[in-house]
Amino acid sequence: MTSLTPDGLLALARGFQESRVLLSGAELDLFTLLSRESLPAGEIARRLGADLRALSILLDALAAMEVLEKSDDRYRTAPGAACLSADAPDSIHPMLLHAAALWARWTTLTKRVGGTPLHERAAEESLRAFIGAMHVVGSPQAARLVAAAGASGARRLLDVGGGPATYTMAFLAAEPSLAATLFDLPPVVEIARERLEKAGLLSRVTLVPGDFTRDELPSGHDLAWLSAIIHQNSPAENDALYSRIFRALVPGGRLVLRDHVMDAARTQPRAGALFAVNMLVGTSGGGTYTFDEICSGLSRAGFTRTRLIQSGERMDALVEAFRP
Repeated sequence: MTSLTPDGLLALARGFQESRVLLSGAELDLFTLLSRESLPAGEIARRLGADLRALSILLDALAAMEVLEKSDDRYRTAPGAACLSADAPDSIHPMLLHAAALWARWTTLTKRVGGTPLHERAAEESLRAFIGAMHVVGSPQAARLVAAAGASGARRLLDVGGGPATYTMAFLAAEPSLAATLFDLPPVVEIARERLEKAGLLSRVTLVPGDFTRDELPSGHDLAWLSAIIHQNSPAENDALYSRIFRALVPGGRLVLRDHVMDAARTQPRAGALFAVNMLVGTSGGGTYTFDEICSGLSRAGFTRTRLIQSGERMDALVEAFRP
């Protein structure tokens, strides 16, 4: 029975992600290949003629779902999932292929009923839906994450890619003497303006429109907040962004970033492994990163004293670093 709670309904809505990962594994016949022998990603990619980066992300998601086992960077079909192999006596592989064939038909359901899918509507409507979704995700955990990050003693916050101002408002609520700068794309800044004005906080926030992928950030801040941004970027793009944030902080200033932080095997947290697939299909170079990768990027930008404040299962891991 579906749990009729926000979390339960969101889990129901996102169920297609694990389904698609499993079906793609079947279409690539990974489970047959890996039921015969344990192989590293590079050898699997060679045999399939697949893109190594994309395949590795898919393999790690399947390992996170526990239908593959990963050990010493080699993958094999989990013993309990043997029926996924086309060679198994009780194989369900043909049924998975049939389900994969149905996939394209089911994506037409909204149109079949007479509606217009969101991705075919006006860009502004899609943007508002996305920014609204970020607020829905952020608002239940904002106060908790801000408390974990800590803002005591900070005077000027820079919220990079601050979206609907969910976290800006949480920081301002936690620290009455704090002022903030929210930096995001021009149409997003206007959405933030509406929310801040409604909350009575607009006088404490400077709204700066711009593109953090290419524009310099406003300077003079002693605390920077980078929430759910690095996963959309390639490592090189993150290096450039970390450098911009470094320049926006005063000496002694602190950066706190929130995102998935993966284990060394890239299979935990499970949600992070699946989110890497989301970035694979939605961005040119994005993904989820391990702490060592994040730490290395911050170090290249000049940051020191990097540490994991908290780990998390729901994109609520926090990493901090300081400008010397």
